[in-house]
Amino acid sequence: MPIADSVRLGEGVMIHHPQLVNLYGCSVGAGSRVGAFVEIQKNAHIGERCKISSHTFVCEGVTIEDEVFVGHGVMFINDIFPRAANEDGSAQSEADWSVVETRICARASIGSNATIMGGVTVGQNALVGAGAVVTKDVPEYAIVAGVPARIVGDVREQQKQSALETAAE
Repeated sequence: MPIADSVRLGEGVMIHHPQLVNLYGCSVGAGSRVGAFVEIQKNAHIGERCKISSHTFVCEGVTIEDEVFVGHGVMFINDIFPRAANEDGSAQSEADWSVVETRICARASIGSNATIMGGVTVGQNALVGAGAVVTKDVPEYAIVAGVPARIVGDVREQQKQSALETAAE
């Protein structure tokens, strides 16, 4: 699995096992880290100081802003109604469908094995629980979990609670 010449890497990008990734036509911002067995397709953009954990698939049309954590085995989807063939039986090509774009806003965290459907925006500082299937937009600071993902909390409240518990110790 190569890193194609068409990839734009920012300063200080760390790709832990370059022989075990597949990157082409994408950009990865300065200071970001990419784990083994990650694929990042053309026209996908990774911001600065992100962590893309192993076995993750970032497809065309995904924009991940700065300081985002993406856990192991996260799958991004860019085609809401995928088909292998057209109505006439001919194999579909890039000309036969449109990319549905997805945005992960700054400082969001995506838990391991989450699936992010096309057309979704995950807001700043939001937290997507492990294994969640995100089918609609996630507000800033929201904690979502489940299938389909639903709001189960607020990151700010969790941080306050953690600070209170730490102070009580």
